[in-house]
Amino acid sequence: MKLKGWKEIPIAGLIVEAGNAASYKTGGWRTFKPIHDAEKCTNCLRCWIYCPDSSILLEEGKVVGIDYDHCKGCGICARECPLKVKAITMVREEK
Repeated sequence: MKLKGWKEIPIAGLIVEAGNAASYKTGGWRTFKPIHDAEKCTNCLRCWIYCPDSSILLEEGKVVGIDYDHCKGCGICARECPLKVKAITMVREEK
């Protein structure tokens, strides 16, 4: 995929094609990142439901990891994990 230069981008920030967000890695500016503990996880999927970036990875209905290429580090997944479980914790991003 050829990236468009600034002269090729339409005025007013028009969306010129649908569903292109997956093409761009948008997780590079986060300060904190979520860490998933599979041993604590009950697979309630609350993190998956609430993640605004669709960064919770599932296989056969179970959480298997986090897509760090698109995770912004907002912490919603950690906040929504049940209090008694706390299978997701936020840690400072190491560069």
